[in-house]
Amino acid sequence: MAVHLFIDRKDAGSRLAKKLEKYKDRDDVIVLALPRGGVPVGIVVAQSLKAHFDIFIVRKLGVPGQKELAMGSIAMGDIQVENEDIIREAGISRKTIDMVAGREREELIRMEKLYRGDRPWPEIKGRIVILVDDGLATGASMQAAIQSVRRMHPGRIVAAVPIGDPDVCRDLENEADEVVCVETPRHLDAISSWYKNFRQVSDKDVRSMLEMAER
Repeated sequence: MAVHLFIDRKDAGSRLAKKLEKYKDRDDVIVLALPRGGVPVGIVVAQSLKAHFDIFIVRKLGVPGQKELAMGSIAMGDIQVENEDIIREAGISRKTIDMVAGREREELIRMEKLYRGDRPWPEIKGRIVILVDDGLATGASMQAAIQSVRRMHPGRIVAAVPIGDPDVCRDLENEADEVVCVETPRHLDAISSWYKNFRQVSDKDVRSMLEMAER
């Protein structure tokens, strides 16, 4: 049984922020959290670094019948990343992938309207973008986010998480300019097992945290 490394996402965000202190008090830094679970982590990081905070929406493409297992992900900017190993092992057809992706694309659009409303998208070009999630299991969501943000011509992309699979964290170094994984246990299993409190983050929670960040 896993030992709880973090009390909750707030605690995880505080520990992650300490690893990112070199980016503190810089006006060219923006923290973008991946909803929903990455938002309470990211807002603590942004507050600690005194950086601008916003969200970057990514949707996991779950294997039918095993939704927590990602066969890929989609992100804003019409980015789609696929995990070929999982797709091959599970024998998933192209038709099924396209069906799941279409459904998740609709959800991504819904979340974008719900969370962002009419708020203008922050300037990314030339800035240091710190992408934050609550953990990295397959890395598909973070990979999709990196590829999408890269199209906006940032100065630097930092992928930052409290906990991640060591191989995934290492592989992401080929995608991001810097990868920060506070903890990299060899046998990761479920991200939730490393948190004492890993309650579901709701749409309402995300909206209230975004409103708090604006204030």
